[in-house]
Amino acid sequence: MSDAMGRPRFHLAIGVHDLDAAADFYGRVLGCPSGRSDQDWIDWNLYGHQIVTHRVARPSEDAHNEVDGHDVPIPHFGVILSIDDFHRLAERVRSHGVAFVIEPYVRFAGETGEQWTMFFRDPSGNAIECKAFADDAAVFRK
Repeated sequence: MSDAMGRPRFHLAIGVHDLDAAADFYGRVLGCPSGRSDQDWIDWNLYGHQIVTHRVARPSEDAHNEVDGHDVPIPHFGVILSIDDFHRLAERVRSHGVAFVIEPYVRFAGETGEQWTMFFRDPSGNAIECKAFADDAAVFRK
């Protein structure tokens, strides 16, 4: 299925240890509307993409990679937003007391791919990156 502009939407299923904490985080903190659900999972609308939080005994562990002088958590997922939406979400996350893994900042300043980026974790430790490109046409530019 495609969005209103004909672009495909992605689907990502992630493990969470506490479904109630995930519901609070994705629903109240990030403002994602919920979709279908069951006792062990909830669908979320993350800017038109489907994220599903599945209850698991132990979410997967992660690693890190250095990018632009920051220790980036791997794996991670997220969305590319407009610059205005990026700043609104950053303020929303901050106002709910969520700790940033990497505070919002401009990565690759003055280079191809210049972008605002921020990282934070959900209550189960899943790393989320949200970003906004200075030039949206540069998302895949080398």
